[in-house]
Amino acid sequence: MEKSDLSTCVAYAPSSTANIGPGYDVFGLGLDVFEDKVTLSRMSTRSNRITIRATGDTNNSSNMVPSKLESNSAGLVIKKMSNDFGIDYDLDVSISKGVPVGFGMGSSAASAAAAAIAFDRLFDLEIDKPKLVEYAAEGEIASAGVKHYDNVSASVLGGFVIVRTNPKLEVIRIEPPEDLVLVIAIPLIRVPEGKTEKARNLLPHKVPLSDVVVTLSNASMVVAGFILKDVEMIARGIHDIIVEPARRDLIPGYIGVKKNALEAGSLAVTISGAGPSMISFLKTAKYAKHVANAMAMGFNEANVKSRTYISRPSPGARITNPKVSKNEK
Repeated sequence: MEKSDLSTCVAYAPSSTANIGPGYDVFGLGLDVFEDKVTLSRMSTRSNRITIRATGDTNNSSNMVPSKLESNSAGLVIKKMSNDFGIDYDLDVSISKGVPVGFGMGSSAASAAAAAIAFDRLFDLEIDKPKLVEYAAEGEIASAGVKHYDNVSASVLGGFVIVRTNPKLEVIRIEPPEDLVLVIAIPLIRVPEGKTEKARNLLPHKVPLSDVVVTLSNASMVVAGFILKDVEMIARGIHDIIVEPARRDLIPGYIGVKKNALEAGSLAVTISGAGPSMISFLKTAKYAKHVANAMAMGFNEANVKSRTYISRPSPGARITNPKVSKNEK
């Protein structure tokens, strides 16, 4: 399709989990369980006007998605890209939320990632993937107050990603093991506005050197496991003694969910992103349903209802027909 013929572009970007235990703000993993759809349309008028509309699905609530440009992750991305490339067309942005908002599944990142690749294709810009990640990170300002790259990198690129920001942004993508299976448990609790920013504010400003050494060791084990395609090695590294202890009290049932999952066959359990969702790592789907039920029981023991999902790593954002795997239990 020629550039002149394209007036609308539809993009899809997957959910993601960040941190993965010891990899705070560094590790990300794309997940195929949910996705956001962004439809970007170029109007014939040229007054730099961007209109945002959002709809939800059975897993979501569209009224949690702000329509104000400055508060919307996709809107911030499109505004930045329009300014940088001198594009003054009026734009209509329709966001269909498939990723639950505020539950540590990379919701804002998915919308931002889909917006970035839709804008790139609509205006035939041919931006390389690292730069698209940079643009997508603009959207995280809406939810976290600052740019960060772990979720958006995983959503744009898919697979397992390692993010380095100093002295410049570098993103390394590693193809996950084929036998890696994830079980996600989402507690159905009220999520406060600005949850991600508040969760970041709980983190310690200083930590003992011994804790840093342990964290580096565990993070290295996770990376080695992804490189060697060894799920058990990945799981041995998923143990965080800095960030997770500061956040676990925000999740009712945290201890029971983790204990139940491990007893049911999970190799490792951690908080997904800033929470409150929790995620288990398994080798093959053999015990996946059993682990899902055990995690749900852990929340139930804390008088919290939940939904559980079985997921595989996602290949990343795309411009194509929607195809989502939602294996709700």
